[in-house]
Amino acid sequence: MRIFWVSVLLFLFLPFGLVSEARAFLPEKPTVLGIDFCRIYGSVYFERDPRRQSGSHFTIFEETEEAFANLVVYKEDNKLFADQPGLWYETKNRDFADYIIFISPNRNKADFGVHFTTIRSFAGCKN
Repeated sequence: MRIFWVSVLLFLFLPFGLVSEARAFLPEKPTVLGIDFCRIYGSVYFERDPRRQSGSHFTIFEETEEAFANLVVYKEDNKLFADQPGLWYETKNRDFADYIIFISPNRNKADFGVHFTTIRSFAGCKN
């Protein structure tokens, strides 16, 4: 009975625009934490402990082939050169990282797939 009254109230308030304004806050493109994974660069800490997955920004799956990856990443040796999307500097300390990324062994639990390349010019987003 309660569902009936809620639907009646929603129907009554639709002409006034009260319900339609709530849709303005929803993002058009689904992203993780509001951050597009194509714009990730800088220092990254790789988390491999499943108990600490909830504290990570993203969950990735390491693809063996570049064709199946959403993002091609080049690991920089210097943090100053990791200044474009797809260029990551791996930190050993979790506190100094810009992004904390969990590496999942299951593809279906990952937010996106990553392939690590040895050629810097190949790095970037494939979407």
